Amino acid sequence: MVEVRKREHETTGAMLRRFTRRVQQSGILVQARKLKFRKNEPTKRQSREGALRRITLSKERTRLEKLGKAPPEKKGRGGARRSPSTPTR
Repeated sequence: MVEVRKREHETTGAMLRRFTRRVQQSGILVQARKLKFRKNEPTKRQSREGALRRITLSKERTRLEKLGKAPPEKKGRGGARRSPSTPTR
């Protein structure tokens, strides 16, 4: 934690500059920016449940495909793409 106290005959602006300099030197902002978008790793239980969910969904998908009730699974992960003739706005 960075702490700055106002000195005698010091303006608020000067104190604020000292504070910002101390914060930059301490590396607090760099650390906060690194952790801003960090995601926690899933627990062992969560990863197992996810694996079980994927297995059951894939089995159900293949069962429906064999019965002819579901369209075949698409390859790749791409979503809907805009054609060049379609305006962007």
